[in-house]
Amino acid sequence: MYGSLDISTSGMVAQRIRLSTISANLANQNTLENAKGQYEPYRRREVMFAPGNPDATSPAGRELGVRVERININQDALRTKYAPGSPYDADGDGYIQVPDIDPTLEQINAMEAVRAYEANAMAADATKSMMAQALRLLA
Repeated sequence: MYGSLDISTSGMVAQRIRLSTISANLANQNTLENAKGQYEPYRRREVMFAPGNPDATSPAGRELGVRVERININQDALRTKYAPGSPYDADGDGYIQVPDIDPTLEQINAMEAVRAYEANAMAADATKSMMAQALRLLA
């Protein structure tokens, strides 16, 4: 039964990281400079999951959990915007590159991540209830 808790917990951790990444995408949808003040448009981040949870306390949890394998930076997530008076490097026609982050898509992804988190939390609560019942039967 402890494996079930590990699996649910790994799902909650993975979805929390996914939601943080989505929040960063939304917060930086208009960011055109890096930390040094140089022109470098923000690029959308994407969370990639993989099976298994190396931090689980049981073998079943290590095999059946989920983990964040990596966070990809989408190098193609830029679009052109007409800004002839921009202080950034506009091309000959007056266009600059800006982040291509769709707030609607990000909100849908956030809702999906929240629902998945809630499902894992409910599964963890159900597992804890079953464990408590089993302990009462033994006592």
